[in-house]
Amino acid sequence: MSDARVQAALANWAPRFTSQGIDYNDFVRTTRAINTWAEWLDAWRTTADIHVELAQEAEARGRSLSAGEAWVRAALCYHFAKFVWMVDLDKYRATADKAVNSLYAAHKHLDPTAERLEIPFDGISMVANLRRPSTDGQPPLVVLLPGLDSTKEEFFNWENVFLQRGLATVSFDGPGQGETGYHSTIRPDYEVAVATLLDSLADRDDLNLKGIGVVGVSMGGYYAPRVAAFEPRVKAVAPIGGPYNFGECWDQLPLLTRETFIHHSGATTEAEGRKRALQLSLAGVAERISQPMLVIFGKLDRLIPWQQAERLAAEAPNAELVMYPDGNHVCNNIPYKYRPLVSDWMSEQLADVI
Repeated sequence: MSDARVQAALANWAPRFTSQGIDYNDFVRTTRAINTWAEWLDAWRTTADIHVELAQEAEARGRSLSAGEAWVRAALCYHFAKFVWMVDLDKYRATADKAVNSLYAAHKHLDPTAERLEIPFDGISMVANLRRPSTDGQPPLVVLLPGLDSTKEEFFNWENVFLQRGLATVSFDGPGQGETGYHSTIRPDYEVAVATLLDSLADRDDLNLKGIGVVGVSMGGYYAPRVAAFEPRVKAVAPIGGPYNFGECWDQLPLLTRETFIHHSGATTEAEGRKRALQLSLAGVAERISQPMLVIFGKLDRLIPWQQAERLAAEAPNAELVMYPDGNHVCNNIPYKYRPLVSDWMSEQLADVI
């Protein structure tokens, strides 16, 4: 029988793996062989390496589409190898780098127009991936915000949902996230980082920057409303599975999540982590959100109580709450319900912005 951390990872996040693009058979084979949490990263790296070999073989044969698809699978496997794995931070970083490099290898085959952005901010460089739809003109832009343990490398298939609807996407590693998190920690005022990102795009003539939307998942579902409250350039916002006050959720969070937050927030103890988590609050902020806001939540969420979403929607003056009774955290068990809804809604909100 696997240990408690392995069981917690499977119980809380299994649907997320497959909804983001992990092959179900890979998921079953890989997790079946894991007995201890210490084995998690190496097991998933072994699976990722298989897809790297397939990608390289396809490249050697000139099969660009197959190569790109294999590189995406590799990136996802490397990402999930380390997503909440705080056992050995050197191995964590090396595996994260493999995820980054695999996704850029995928871009070369599947979307060669994709751009890596490096944005100076507070003495560091923030990193984001910009992609544009194949249609001509100036598409509106959707900023995609990861959560505590997600990064831009997890979002390739999520980006495609918006691209297919004629929207550009920028998947953003903000403070405490992904590559940006190597040199920064979580900050409650995440909106200042997004403002800097938008400033860096201001002179582009291939985007409609009068039509900007923000979508955030999990803790990104806290960041996105904050951005809307303080950033007038944002015209619509959709938080998915986010907390109203992250600290209020602390006691029911999985140990893996608490450990991950302690690391990414720069805390050194659980007490300090809880204190910093309490600073992530939308009290006094939600009422400032004048833009249309679509709040998505699953009533079966085991990490964040559904009442947190109700509070956000009640306090924001122009919010609509969609509560799925069968949805888990970020509704990853029903992506076919929430993803079309969010992307269609965002497309409609930004369609007439001038």
